[in-house]
Amino acid sequence: MIAHFYQNTILKNPRAILIFLVIALFTFGYYSKDFKLDASSETLLIEGDPDLEYLREIKNRYGSKEFLILTYTPNEGMISDVSINNLLSLKYKIQSLNWVHSVITLLDIPLLNNSDAPLQERLENFKTLKDEDIDKERGFNEILSSPVFRNFVISEDGKTSGIIVNIKNNKPIENISKKTKEEIEAYKDSIKKKNHQNILEIRDVIKSYTDIGKINLGGIPMIADDMMTFIKSDIVVFGLGVLLFIIATLWYVFRKLIWIIVPISSCFFSVIIMTGLLGLLGWKVTVISSNFIALMLILTMAMNIHMCTRFLQIKEIHPNKKIIELITLTTNKMFWPILYTALTTIIAFLSLIFSEIKPIIDFGWMMTLGLITSFIITFTLLPSLINFMPEEKTFLKKQEDSRITSFFAQISLNNHTTIFSFTIVIIILSLIGISRLEVENSFINYFSKKTEIYKGMKLIDEKLGGTTPLEVILKFPKKEIKKTDDEDDFEDWGDEENKNDDKYWFTKDKIDKISSVHNYLDNLPQVGKVLSFSSIIDVATMLNNNKPLGTLEMGVLYSKIPESIKTEIIDPYISIKDNEARINLRIIDSQENLRRNDLIKKINYDLKNELGLRESDFKLGGVLILFNNLLQSLFKSQILTLGLVMIGIFGMFVILFKNIKLSLIGVVPNFIAAFFILGIIGLLGIPLDMMTITIAAITIGIAVDNSIHYIYRFKEEFSASKDYNKTLILCHSTVGKAILNTSITIVFGFSILVLSKFIPTIYFGVFTGLAMLLAMVSVLTLLPSLILFVKPFDK
Repeated sequence: MIAHFYQNTILKNPRAILIFLVIALFTFGYYSKDFKLDASSETLLIEGDPDLEYLREIKNRYGSKEFLILTYTPNEGMISDVSINNLLSLKYKIQSLNWVHSVITLLDIPLLNNSDAPLQERLENFKTLKDEDIDKERGFNEILSSPVFRNFVISEDGKTSGIIVNIKNNKPIENISKKTKEEIEAYKDSIKKKNHQNILEIRDVIKSYTDIGKINLGGIPMIADDMMTFIKSDIVVFGLGVLLFIIATLWYVFRKLIWIIVPISSCFFSVIIMTGLLGLLGWKVTVISSNFIALMLILTMAMNIHMCTRFLQIKEIHPNKKIIELITLTTNKMFWPILYTALTTIIAFLSLIFSEIKPIIDFGWMMTLGLITSFIITFTLLPSLINFMPEEKTFLKKQEDSRITSFFAQISLNNHTTIFSFTIVIIILSLIGISRLEVENSFINYFSKKTEIYKGMKLIDEKLGGTTPLEVILKFPKKEIKKTDDEDDFEDWGDEENKNDDKYWFTKDKIDKISSVHNYLDNLPQVGKVLSFSSIIDVATMLNNNKPLGTLEMGVLYSKIPESIKTEIIDPYISIKDNEARINLRIIDSQENLRRNDLIKKINYDLKNELGLRESDFKLGGVLILFNNLLQSLFKSQILTLGLVMIGIFGMFVILFKNIKLSLIGVVPNFIAAFFILGIIGLLGIPLDMMTITIAAITIGIAVDNSIHYIYRFKEEFSASKDYNKTLILCHSTVGKAILNTSITIVFGFSILVLSKFIPTIYFGVFTGLAMLLAMVSVLTLLPSLILFVKPFDK
């Protein structure tokens, strides 16, 4: 019934179908204006992750500002008059930008050890390095030796300082009057545009100061903006690169302009319609799905090459048939194999929806919709265009047999033992490599060393205390606060009117616990800068002539510290109201052999077993935890979905071929190819990340297309000849050539991804391309050898 409808409605009405498709093209082309990108950090998080909610809670409790950070390495000494004047000039220039809230530099750090005045007076009337009457050498050494500011605003060697640019707060989304989805999205887009403009402005300022020293820009807003630029660049480069290569491949295969125009038209219609669909549905392209246009071009082209090749082969066999008859024959023979190849690839991409990460889930749905679009266009536009071709244009010159496929045919016929031995070696190597696989989330290594993101992060990592933040929140048991008789000794601090009990919070057990955890974390080799209330205590001890302050002295001092200092250096580390303390540390992300998941486990274990804390006494949070959760979740979900993909594809083979032996033979070469690539990744010691972890499932989904086409043709030809050897040679010279051509297109199409500035995308392109190459060789050697060995058609 479907075949009857298709032949009488689609094939016999090419003009109407073409008009309908052109209308669809312009309609969806209009909606492609709503096609959008997203590079926010939320795109790399697990939806509903409780650790994300906890991080937001920490930020609300202890305060959080969005900021950029500049690293400044002057040409002259850090505190020379020239360097100080240049730094002041740069500070004021940045401060003049209307989106900047404040700029904190080395010259704004309060110097509390620059005189012998009483501590209270020094706190209330502190000076900084930019004051004229200050001893700059003494002040600089104070900052350099400060437990708070060393490796934070100044590097340990004193040669590089950090400039923190706090950005004015945007209006929170919760405060938008109308909370419609459209308005929220419009608001987010306006923030992205504003952020992009901010980055351009500060980079213009930096350019005008390149002669004063080495300045690098870093920070989350800059990374998000650069990622947007990378995505835009990747979409254009991948799309154009793959398109040009496809044109070259089509010319090599067909050597006729008309057979380039027809498949390229299918690709063009598929991509434009899909882009419009994305705009209509509001799905945003992220760094993970930035290669979707390239993938659509590759997969659409593969369908079209198989269709065109089969049409021309049928035309050669039946030169006197009319074009409509040839098209009908071609679609009859190619509908089911191409449908099943599309479905197996869809199964692979649908496996991504189990990842729990929205951009990866969206990528799975995106490619599923894209493949359905490509399939429909292939079986509507392609036949319609061929229908309008002049009959003489459909002929090709008699083509010679492919030397490559003929070579593979001879190997398959005569070298079974060698092929099976080689396959066993590959399986063993794959198992060894897979056993060495590990998941890592080194964000700095996601970028090329030439990018500003890498340079800035590397310098911050090495000189200013690390990049990836981790929070350790200490929770104290609630106890009733009681005053002691000794408190009268501190009444001369002028605290008579202070009615609250904040100062009584500072007990010895709390201070000892904070200090012991701080010191433990500070001694870990993977940890850079550690900041906590313990750092403040160390500063206070230094200011008190190295005499430790009693707990009551700390409490009274806390109540008398000026609010400006308290807000900046104390409130971010203790919450008296919530009876807890925060220890903030940063991981040296660029450190070799850093294993973040192991580090998190070690900290949790040691806090309980070495420092004697109960599980309820502390909690870890922060960006390190979120990114680690992401990859651990991906690893678990992809192992699960890889199994589902294998079962699903095997089931599809059984339905298509109605032969269990043949189905097993069909999936083996592709599973081996996918696992061997995972093995190579493990043997090379490359950690799996958010993109490379999906290679195996996607490779299986795309690679089995070759098996389906080969087996389907083998089954068809064998039913006529009943001779395995003759059928093998015939299949290699017909469908084998189509497999070779589509595989070369796919391999080189994926190789275009090496032009990305995002390292996981490069790995994805390289290893998927290699997997497809191996899958092609397996289908043209191992698969026919297995068919000859098992002889699945005898009965």
